[in-house]
Amino acid sequence: MADPRGLFDLTGKIALVTGGNGGIGLAIAQALGQAGATVVIAARQEEKARTALATLAAAGVAANFEPIDVRSTESCNACVAAVAARHGRLDILVNNAGMSIRKLPQDLAESEWEEVIDINLTGTLRCARAAFPLMRDQGGGKIINLGSMFSVFAAPKVAAYASAKGGVTQLTKALATAWAEQGIQVNAILPGWVDTELTVGARAATAGLHQAVIDRTPAGRWGMPQDVAGTAVFLSAPASDFVTGTLIRVDGGFSAQG
Repeated sequence: MADPRGLFDLTGKIALVTGGNGGIGLAIAQALGQAGATVVIAARQEEKARTALATLAAAGVAANFEPIDVRSTESCNACVAAVAARHGRLDILVNNAGMSIRKLPQDLAESEWEEVIDINLTGTLRCARAAFPLMRDQGGGKIINLGSMFSVFAAPKVAAYASAKGGVTQLTKALATAWAEQGIQVNAILPGWVDTELTVGARAATAGLHQAVIDRTPAGRWGMPQDVAGTAVFLSAPASDFVTGTLIRVDGGFSAQG
């Protein structure tokens, strides 16, 4: 029987986390690093990333920063190329970069719709496509896409975000089936209501949201970024080598109530 510790050992692995300079991305970066991986956090805001690197260093995580703008194919390709030049390989890609614009559909400018779709959905595709040749040539890899509970549900002011995250789930399945022969597993995590910078705005704009989430969630609380991180370790590790095309909800039971 395999050593269960080895099933989750990421020693020697190189992990790239987009949007890894805060929130869920930073929590995932820290967890992957503490499982043994060398972590590259990729983001647009370099100053924020430097603060994140200090946090990771304090936690004993080996990490560095590469700039990326997921709106640009050239930037995504350059980021992966820089990782390859520095580390020689890329074993884990976490597509976490994302944003939302909260407006009713009739008030959402077409340019705002396009921005949300471009960053959350097309940006995920750009990064995955950039990583594919390297993972293929090295014999495999792990891609983890961050969806959302809005991949499943919807709400009045998240038309663009829910559409993008719904697309992420279907993209995940498509990539998983396309790249399985290359030894690449592609899965998605669907976080529920997690306390991050993104949800601060939602709570500020929606009276009673904080308590409503607690009342509906069987776990009786909001999620924290670290609640998502363990699932990312599993999907990055040998333990999930026969898991691909899956969508794992990490929501404290929120979606189990229908």
